Amino acid sequence: MIGTHDFRLLVNPRHGTPGVVVLPEGGYRRARAEITAWPGYAPTPLVELPDAAAAAGVARVAWKDESARFGLRSFKALGGAYAAFKLLQGELARREVTPHAASAALEAGEFREAARRITVTCATDGNHGRSVAWGAHRFGAGCVIFVHETVSQGRRDAIARWGAEIREVPGNYDDAVRAAQRTAEAEGWFVVSDTSYPGYTEVPRDVMQGYRLMAEEALDQMGEAPTHVFVPGGVGGVAAAVAVQLRAMRGTAPRLIVAEPEKAACLLESAAAGEAVTVPGELDTVMAGLACGEPSLLAWQELERSAFAFTAVPDAAVPEAMKAMAVRGVEAGESAVAGLIALLLAAREEEGRAALGLGPDSRVLIFGTEGATDAELYARLTT
Repeated sequence: MIGTHDFRLLVNPRHGTPGVVVLPEGGYRRARAEITAWPGYAPTPLVELPDAAAAAGVARVAWKDESARFGLRSFKALGGAYAAFKLLQGELARREVTPHAASAALEAGEFREAARRITVTCATDGNHGRSVAWGAHRFGAGCVIFVHETVSQGRRDAIARWGAEIREVPGNYDDAVRAAQRTAEAEGWFVVSDTSYPGYTEVPRDVMQGYRLMAEEALDQMGEAPTHVFVPGGVGGVAAAVAVQLRAMRGTAPRLIVAEPEKAACLLESAAAGEAVTVPGELDTVMAGLACGEPSLLAWQELERSAFAFTAVPDAAVPEAMKAMAVRGVEAGESAVAGLIALLLAAREEEGRAALGLGPDSRVLIFGTEGATDAELYARLTT
């Protein structure tokens, strides 16, 4: 399915050690009840990939296809919009507008005047900002999204479609995170970020609780428990959410392998260092949704003990994997294929197979986290 490429693989030396509870079960029950009641909610498909299973020498490969989630083409629709709703609901209660605004009432404009005086903001590589903007639009809040210089025009346009103001800042994603925080403090806005840092954890926790629904759907759809789960990295929020849900539903969790771009492998480098570290530089990777240099605090607290291994994969393999999926009728964006690439590269080497415990009886679940979130770039990479 893809050619030969160099990649990095690190088995987590702290896998299985005890840690703190990052995502309490009560918070997830509330997130699931809310999101599944939204108009347009439906579980996304689980697609079987027998050719990938044959190429990897395993029994089964299943792909969780997030390319149509709420029409936003990304799993991020589960997190940012839910966290924006929770924040707006809480702020309306604090301002004594209403003690418990229901999402349906907000969508109907019942508290329109009060809601539009609340502005949410965040930094994005494209997908999270789209989810926050969509949520703000649905529930009546103002929205300003910060992007760094290399975020494509297609992704900016997709965010602006929901009425958000777009502001560009110099630097990379992590610089945009800091700019959003500074501006929010100065303007009295509210940050709805998918990355957490000291002093800012509650909203990202809501974001991650929303992500868990994707993992619950996938495990229900798969039936038999997977032995291995491959999930993209980024700041680590989705990988950590998947890890928590695997443990909640399966007890002894399958082996979780986190896949990152080789030019933005902050989670792998953190595992190697034994603590959260920052990857400097431009983080210039075609896997735009994973171009992050600083791990999320909450995500790292989970992944430093629950991730079985971390991989860093090359950009050169991305178009090959996207084309292979497109031929099979599956729309897979640049960041979505990181886990597939990691599986195929590791599985073709004896050392990789042994390190991950891959064999003919292995059942692999891959989270395909996005579709064509930039239509022009998708067309260019798959033709």
